[in-house]
Amino acid sequence: MFLDEKELEILEILERNSRISIDTIAKMVDLPLDEATLIVKKLEREKVIVQYSTDINWRRVDGHEGVTAMIDVKVAPKRGVGFDEIAERIYRFQEVKSVYLMSGAYDLSVIIEGKSMSEVAFFVSEKLSTLDSVLSTTTHFILKKYKHDGTIYEQGDEDRRIVVSP
Repeated sequence: MFLDEKELEILEILERNSRISIDTIAKMVDLPLDEATLIVKKLEREKVIVQYSTDINWRRVDGHEGVTAMIDVKVAPKRGVGFDEIAERIYRFQEVKSVYLMSGAYDLSVIIEGKSMSEVAFFVSEKLSTLDSVLSTTTHFILKKYKHDGTIYEQGDEDRRIVVSP
């Protein structure tokens, strides 16, 4: 899909801040409000804008830190469907947050979240590695997040946490 300059500008604004008001967007790109609204609706309808999301620093909330792991997966692709079929089987698991087809030593990179390291280990040993096409896995646990999707996480004040009571 070809996008004009204003449409690209709107996408860049929304990518930086998905909560920005359509009024503000219209002013920033110098368009009437109704025209900016139509552009955003079109981009949503055409699945250029797939979803609006929020980054949360769960390390700041006691009892909700969890564990994130990046898993390198070597697979045997199937004739006619390549990697797509096994990637779909993997991304349908609830624990899986992202799946990427990669170049290099491994074929897929899978990012999962769990409540504990043992929950991640269970996922890898009982769900992921038992799939027919999976040949091998290597699991990397994320120890600390410094920057994610362009957002820099505050450093040095991990002791200031918000306590959430059950």
